Amino acid sequence: MELRNCVSCNRTFAYNGSDLCSRCGNTDEDDFKKVKEYLYDNPGASIIEVSEATDVSEKKILRFLRENRIEIKEEDNMLLDCERCGASIRSGRFCDSCAGDLKKELSKALKTNENEKEAPKKTNKSHKMFIAERKKNN
Repeated sequence: MELRNCVSCNRTFAYNGSDLCSRCGNTDEDDFKKVKEYLYDNPGASIIEVSEATDVSEKKILRFLRENRIEIKEEDNMLLDCERCGASIRSGRFCDSCAGDLKKELSKALKTNENEKEAPKKTNKSHKMFIAERKKNN
């Protein structure tokens, strides 16, 4: 069991894949539900409007966008940029083009790694290790 400190309240908790303790995780989910419900009733609202109406910080709303949990409605937003090429995106961290490129690069790297594991490496005979014979004292 790995112990970590919650990034929100700094309380120690048993790590379960999230950087938030269970208390802060529940609060985070409640905030997400507020934002989601507000956006359902008010599509196209700005981050400032959503933040003021729901009492959820703009920083947290931006995190929800980066996590692909909500999406910006307009095509030409000035809020989120692809972390790789800088193009405007509606949610997440990467544009579709960069996400595809990263996926190709990752699968290529995985195939290369698998091929290295399968093919035994050829070594020079002088580099091999042997057990030294013991001398008998008879």
